[in-house]
Amino acid sequence: MCGLAGYFGGLDRAFAGDARAILRAMSDAIRHRGPDGEGQWVSSDDLCGLAHRRLSIIDLSPAGAQPMVSQAGSHVIAFNGEIYNFADLRRDVEARRGPVAWRSHSDTEVLLELIADLGVGKALERVDGMFALAVYDLGNRSLTLARDAFGEKPIYYGYSGASLLFGSELKALSAFPGFAPETNTQALADYFKYAYVPAPASIYEGIYKLPPAHVLTITQDDVAQGRLPEPSPWWEIGPAALSARKCPFSGTYQQALEEVRETLTSATKRRLMSDVPLGALLSGGIDSSLVTALMQSAAGQPVKTFSIGMDEPGFNEAEHARAVATHLGTDHHELILSPRDVQSAIPAVAAIYDEPFADSSQVPTYLVARMARERVTVALSGDGGDEVFGGYNRYFHAPAVWSRMNKLPASVRRKIGALAASVPPVAVDRMVSLAGPLAPRELSSGRAGEKLQKLARVIAAADATIFHDNLLAITGDVRGTLSISANAQTLASRGCSGDGVGFAEQAMLLDAVNYMPDDVLVKVDRASMAVALEMRTPFLSRELYALAWSLPMEFKVGAGQGKRILRELLYTMVPRDIVDRPKSGFAIPVGRWLRTGLRDWAEEGLSISALTDAGIFDVKEVRHRWSEHLSGRRDYEAFLWAVLMYQGWRRAKSDRPKQVASP
Repeated sequence: MCGLAGYFGGLDRAFAGDARAILRAMSDAIRHRGPDGEGQWVSSDDLCGLAHRRLSIIDLSPAGAQPMVSQAGSHVIAFNGEIYNFADLRRDVEARRGPVAWRSHSDTEVLLELIADLGVGKALERVDGMFALAVYDLGNRSLTLARDAFGEKPIYYGYSGASLLFGSELKALSAFPGFAPETNTQALADYFKYAYVPAPASIYEGIYKLPPAHVLTITQDDVAQGRLPEPSPWWEIGPAALSARKCPFSGTYQQALEEVRETLTSATKRRLMSDVPLGALLSGGIDSSLVTALMQSAAGQPVKTFSIGMDEPGFNEAEHARAVATHLGTDHHELILSPRDVQSAIPAVAAIYDEPFADSSQVPTYLVARMARERVTVALSGDGGDEVFGGYNRYFHAPAVWSRMNKLPASVRRKIGALAASVPPVAVDRMVSLAGPLAPRELSSGRAGEKLQKLARVIAAADATIFHDNLLAITGDVRGTLSISANAQTLASRGCSGDGVGFAEQAMLLDAVNYMPDDVLVKVDRASMAVALEMRTPFLSRELYALAWSLPMEFKVGAGQGKRILRELLYTMVPRDIVDRPKSGFAIPVGRWLRTGLRDWAEEGLSISALTDAGIFDVKEVRHRWSEHLSGRRDYEAFLWAVLMYQGWRRAKSDRPKQVASP
């Protein structure tokens, strides 16, 4: 696991002799991604420069250092990630070439030689791994950028002057001389609707994220003309799902369960390869418990597990994680957070993200990663299980809600929505608390008021696409809160569709294309790499993904619950009563804490002067929402957190080290 950066197209004359210094500055900006080593490579004509920061995981010797030149001297690579099947690929290279004088035992060298033999696209089709990479072809003087199938590892790119820049994080690009792009107002509007900036855009005009499973090849002529070719897919997540769906699993449910067990076990074991200590992040939920159980069964000693809890009713999963860990016999470690812990972490969390990012689970994810890094360098997680096996509540509750509500006239739905919105969230929470075990199962997680507020917004949707989009959004129309002219897009229109694809399947496809790579995996990558912890996700295996989509929907979603087959598999390893509970997610009680322990901090970012200084808000409306939230009349926690994280991002950006001096 590492960080990469570089340029293509040469440098301004004023910097002709400073290529390595510039590359070092770019890589130093992402030193946290690879504190174990660094390197630069510059072509003899200064046309291309690659920089690399190394977190040593496989082959800790200097032989695994990057940038790495191929044996024939034809290609140079800077690579971030892990190739889990590199031993098999190594044998493939040897089968084609005969005996190979390998210089290392690293997966990087195997990947590089495979690319030299087959080209980037065909090589990646054979790869099981997570990665972002930059490969320079010295023969035709072209640069290729590529990203893994699901989007676990990031790469940004775009022009600054005459140079094409690229890097694992925007921090690396920001260290390049003269880098000063304008803020992308469309991206801002999207951020305040979804709490993240959807790909391929970034927060900066002209700077892009390479989409998952895509390659981008840029020639010297492209750079000379200032062109950016369109990235092309080497694999497609939506079509792959629909293709698997057309070849349905023909066995029984029990046979399917055994097939999932075998495939997930194989994916987990592959992700255990390491020359450094490993552990697992354990929330006590279905996905992380299953990964931990499979990991423990494959280990010869107790696996180190890490969990985090909240000093708040309805948000403390530590006891569940502890029960799973005790049953499995892991070496367990936990941390209970208070509002003060969260507040002290917020400045660091805001600085982690190169773009505004407001998934509140970013805070506990960072803190549990930091705790884990004290004892391990690699950790497995259960991320991806919800999107692949249908775990989110909206997959099985939303279709029924829409089916019922769609029978009513739009005017009636709007009135119902307005009535639901008028009920103070704190009152709903209080009623559910008083009801105790009599309360509906899905309202017992401590967020009943928040859920009612969201229901109020979604039921007034004009059609199924808008209904689904409202489920994903953290707020309604952003135009009422921002003073910028841009309006947010509708992500639901970017989903994949096919014959007979139902509401739940369409939702899963949409999340796999948008929410998972742009929210979940961004959160995990930045939070873990901020502390130099490598995260691996067994659920994000193309083989497992294809299997999951070949299964009948009723094997995944049924009886008001998601991940049916994963639950049944876990029950064979962990007692049902330990893990069978409502899904609550990995979040913090933002709404309550903004009214209490985090109020002073929030007042700073939401003050009239701070909002005015930002220059993008309708200050009166934002202050009104803050007042409404404090009173308990409305729940604006997601929107207010987005504002506060934006303010934190602005501060972090202004505090970054200055660039190498401009000419």
